[in-house]
Amino acid sequence: MNDFADAGLSSRTLAAIAAQGITSPVPVQEHAIPALQEGRDVVMQAPTGSGKTLAFLVPLVEGIGEPGPGPRALVVTPTRELATQVHEVLQALDHGARVALLYGGVGYATQTQALKRGVDVVVGTPGRILDMIGRKLLSLSRVEYLVLDEADEMLDAGFAPDVERIIGMTYEPQTVLASATMPGWVERMIERHLQEPERIVVEPPEDSTLEHGLAGMARTEKLTVLVDLLRKLDGSAIVFGRTKHGVRKLNRDLKRYGIGCAELQGDLSQPRRDSTMAAFRDGRINVLVATNVAARGLDISHVSLVVNYELPDTPLWLTHRIGRTARMGQTGWALTFVSPEDGGAWRKLRRLGAPDLPLVDVAHLLAEGGWRYLQPAGAQQGVSTPVGAQTSVPRDGRGDRARRRGGRRRGGRGRPGSVKSNL
Repeated sequence: MNDFADAGLSSRTLAAIAAQGITSPVPVQEHAIPALQEGRDVVMQAPTGSGKTLAFLVPLVEGIGEPGPGPRALVVTPTRELATQVHEVLQALDHGARVALLYGGVGYATQTQALKRGVDVVVGTPGRILDMIGRKLLSLSRVEYLVLDEADEMLDAGFAPDVERIIGMTYEPQTVLASATMPGWVERMIERHLQEPERIVVEPPEDSTLEHGLAGMARTEKLTVLVDLLRKLDGSAIVFGRTKHGVRKLNRDLKRYGIGCAELQGDLSQPRRDSTMAAFRDGRINVLVATNVAARGLDISHVSLVVNYELPDTPLWLTHRIGRTARMGQTGWALTFVSPEDGGAWRKLRRLGAPDLPLVDVAHLLAEGGWRYLQPAGAQQGVSTPVGAQTSVPRDGRGDRARRRGGRRRGGRGRPGSVKSNL
């Protein structure tokens, strides 16, 4: 499939795609759309920002046809923000189908009215979908096309029981799984529920547009380093914390330093989450302080920097967090903060598959605005600290004084020297 017309799409769908300025399919779309048009089950594993959403929505709208008893298509996502984003992409396809967007945290009136009018497509989160089924407002017995977006999270321990219930209420639909990562529990689900699926794996480009490094520092320096970094920022950033309480506190602390930011975490009301995302997308705020709720699927093309202020619990979450930048070929930067107290947690992430990251010269970054490495990946097991005192993360995880070891400095993608960023 060299262009969208090769897939035999309707003139209406082709016009809607062209109206969005999309001129040719990206690799995941080249392979997924024809397979889905043929009625095959499909497993899509591709990096964040690689075009998976359009790849499963184009065959969806092509298969809806005339309105009838439904819904006939169901897209399930792990977060309200991702459900809203999928809905927006779907609406831009000018399909003419009746769509209901279902997610929690808001009242029932609008969603109930949409279901009572009759729907062809439902996009939503597992909890609200099951809630509407319990209220006798929704049946999945006629679903012919089922999408599990961010499938690895959908089938992890937290969501898996609800998702299995939803699948059990359908009758052998054509099924799509889409995610950047496909761990073992997803493979078990594939074997159980999909019929000889077409597997599409799109590898990240070798010439990556992402620079990702470790920033070692004392725990007491993390906030001031972050403030200095954000003050130099020319663009937008997402700063990730681990807990809702921690994100709330960090957002307050940054505001006290005059940083224009907003928080995104699960305790916020849905209207506030919506307004925060709208302000960040529109550029009215440049810094989003968030839990992992912002790590999945959100297509925000202008994020130039991701900061892991606190380490995630798993390498998969690290992958999804840094996937918020360097999207669709754009340049992006990611910094993972590590203090001596984080030594054990970082080594655990490495054992579980986190990438071996080079050590960034934070002092140079803050003073000169230039990105360069103190040590290449694999130079040491601990993390030395180029900010303030040269403390390190030794093997036992306790901080001590250490001499900064020399290591070949290198720039991104194998170039020697420093890499100028837009910080």
